[in-house]
Amino acid sequence: MQLFETRDDLQSHLAQIRRDGKKIGLVPTMGNLHQGHLALVDAAKQECDFVLSSIFVNPLQFGPNEDFENYPKSPDSDYEKLEQQGCDGVFEPAVSEMYPGDLDSQTLVTVLGLSERHCGVSRPMHFGGVCTIVSKLFNLTMPDLAFFGEKDFQQLQIIKKMVRDLCIPIKVIGIPTERMDNGLALSSRNFYLDNNQLEIASSLYKCLQNAAEKIETGNNNFFELEDEAALVLEDAGLRPEYFHICHAGTLEPASPSDQQLVILSAVWLGRTRLIDNIQIDLNG
Repeated sequence: MQLFETRDDLQSHLAQIRRDGKKIGLVPTMGNLHQGHLALVDAAKQECDFVLSSIFVNPLQFGPNEDFENYPKSPDSDYEKLEQQGCDGVFEPAVSEMYPGDLDSQTLVTVLGLSERHCGVSRPMHFGGVCTIVSKLFNLTMPDLAFFGEKDFQQLQIIKKMVRDLCIPIKVIGIPTERMDNGLALSSRNFYLDNNQLEIASSLYKCLQNAAEKIETGNNNFFELEDEAALVLEDAGLRPEYFHICHAGTLEPASPSDQQLVILSAVWLGRTRLIDNIQIDLNG
């Protein structure tokens, strides 16, 4: 496995990979890797000849008073996991390599509409930062395929729309969420939780499953289901930020006639913010 720290070294190597006619797969991450990230690498290996993972904690997607400075980092463990998983290369640039100028004057990529709902309400700068760094990575690496986890469902839909709208010749692939035995979605921010909190946090997925089961058995009073879920989450010891039943494509509030749905939720447990979702196909 090769480590690249500069854009020039990375692009020079990838140019030769493309000249050899090999298919490139990109797995963007912020490090502190878990089995969810490694599942993306596995999926990329099945489709591509050369799998590149990026590790970059992107300052532009963190708002004021968020955890950019304290975001968990484990570089040695990350390299070991990626190498064992068969990843071919790692791109780990410095902030100055990705943002050579002043961060406050960077050109930003914004996806209107999808970015303004759900997580975009409490984190108004977040998705602009995500789209900016992802578009930079796409431009630098020019992969054939890029792999993202479905845990960040809103982010995945935003990136897919960005690729469509900007005519970027890359196929974006979503990979199902990896979970702990208790159902909690794997996340780098689980690092902040103690054992008792990890069990409390599992209530989020149980609540999503309960609401999905009610919808699948014919309950389409979505506002009532959302209110019920908020109370259940509070009783479990979580502080709900939102619990929204949406059309899976537009992420707008679902209507009774919609067949493809997603339930999106964000909660707080102490100072830790967790997100999760569950998809529903009423066509069976």
